[in-house]
Amino acid sequence: MDYSLAALKLFIGQLKNATQTSSPSAMTLNGILFQRAWLQGVLVESLENGNYVLDDGSGLTELSLSNDFRLRDWELGRYVMVVGAYVIREGYQEELPLIKVHKMVDLSSAPDREAMWNLEVIEANKLFYHRFQLIWN
Repeated sequence: MDYSLAALKLFIGQLKNATQTSSPSAMTLNGILFQRAWLQGVLVESLENGNYVLDDGSGLTELSLSNDFRLRDWELGRYVMVVGAYVIREGYQEELPLIKVHKMVDLSSAPDREAMWNLEVIEANKLFYHRFQLIWN
């Protein structure tokens, strides 16, 4: 993992436009190279395999938790911040996008967290990711 590449602040709906690069650990989104996605949203489902489903209002993604995070008690309905590697599932169009979680923090107690996150993503897109499109199909 090249930690010199920043984790992109994204909406889940933007992940479907990411493509794999020649490196198995790197992705590109509209010309921006990245290895990790930074997302925030509500935990809406706990899966049988120990994973969770995150909803940010633009889409859903499956969160694959490491053993450290599986030991914690993540309640459904909690608002969390997640940083992790986006994994493109080849040939699985109906499956949710998958994030291999490196960091997960419960932000439920922070007031106005969701509104602030939406503004942070928009600002990052305008200031740093000039070519990103906030609108997804």
